[in-house]
Amino acid sequence: MKRSFPIAVVLAAASAAIAGCTTASPTVYEGLASAGQLRPNPEDDGGRIPYAYRSNVDWRQYDKMIIDPVTLYRGPDSQFVKMEEKDKLALATYMQSQFTETLRPRFAIVGAPGPGTLRLRLTLTGAKATTPVLGPFSHFDVAGGVYNGVQAVRGREGSMTGSVNYAVEIYDAATSRLLYAFITKQYPNAMNVGATFSALDASKVGIRKGADALLEALR
Repeated sequence: MKRSFPIAVVLAAASAAIAGCTTASPTVYEGLASAGQLRPNPEDDGGRIPYAYRSNVDWRQYDKMIIDPVTLYRGPDSQFVKMEEKDKLALATYMQSQFTETLRPRFAIVGAPGPGTLRLRLTLTGAKATTPVLGPFSHFDVAGGVYNGVQAVRGREGSMTGSVNYAVEIYDAATSRLLYAFITKQYPNAMNVGATFSALDASKVGIRKGADALLEALR
């Protein structure tokens, strides 16, 4: 005689297994220049910006920005998950272009320090590609749909879906004083099926979301 299990139990077990496929939260990466100043972020309730440093600054006094080339973090505490070097470089290049494009309407992008100028340093510290086949499938099967629906409401990471971790450090370009720094993890909405069909699409969505969020923070 076959033993049957309540559907709720099956879904709970499947959802627990799916939950284990999300990536680890970012940490304070030891190789960052701002590592000693970063502290747990009391304003973060979703795990996207767990560590931050902020000085008392009026962003309106700045209208120009130097954007340094995006750095690939090479420390032993990096969080790249089985990602080839070419994919890391592709994400770094994409990050450079997206942040430049997004911030350009707010700041004149310049190449030298001067009055009213910020320097932005971006460090790609980790990334995870979307799991082929399983990424899209986990949004359509019953257990995955339930799990991702809950995650979407909570603003959390979807199953089998890529993500990106990076550090932002913003300096006064003339004085080299650190004004703002944070570690962040970005990813698509858990129900964004379109971001799961290509290995790097979800990470790129995360980069775009991060650029938009930084623009809003610097207004």
